[in-house]
Amino acid sequence: MDSFEINKIIAAVILVVVLVAGIDKLSTFIFHVDKPETPGYTIEVEQVASTTTAEEKIDITSLLAMGDIAHGEKQFKKCKACHSIKQGGGNKIGPALWNVMFRPVGSITDYNYSKALSSYSKEWNWEEMNGFLIKPAKWIPNNKMGFAGLKSEKDRASVILYLNQNSDNPKPLP
Repeated sequence: MDSFEINKIIAAVILVVVLVAGIDKLSTFIFHVDKPETPGYTIEVEQVASTTTAEEKIDITSLLAMGDIAHGEKQFKKCKACHSIKQGGGNKIGPALWNVMFRPVGSITDYNYSKALSSYSKEWNWEEMNGFLIKPAKWIPNNKMGFAGLKSEKDRASVILYLNQNSDNPKPLP
């Protein structure tokens, strides 16, 4: 192979490199795009008015009308591992629940409540108990009760009626 052939091969390689670099620069110039401040796309969504809200207040009278004390006693079996319901029953993992309805939250003196429950300055009325039984961790964040909650309205109403019944002085329904 003579030097003329080697020069043609080297020239071809250089030409390809220059062409690729030139096309890259040319295409960047022709199809210039400014980078956005935040990457991604904004999708415009039309707001639809919801028929229910997360904070919608439940009619407690209608809810309690669904309940049944006998059904509440059956549902309370889920709670018995951690709570005593008997009069004079002691605390277990959770506090004793005799007379729980309409007593201040976190008020049993010989039970070590979480900071969340100790500082929750309300009483266990119908609405508070219902909200807590739906999902305890959501109703009073950072409490130490490890129960997922009762989704069924009938189950919650029944447990509330059962808790109210297990008292020295059951309160009249609203």
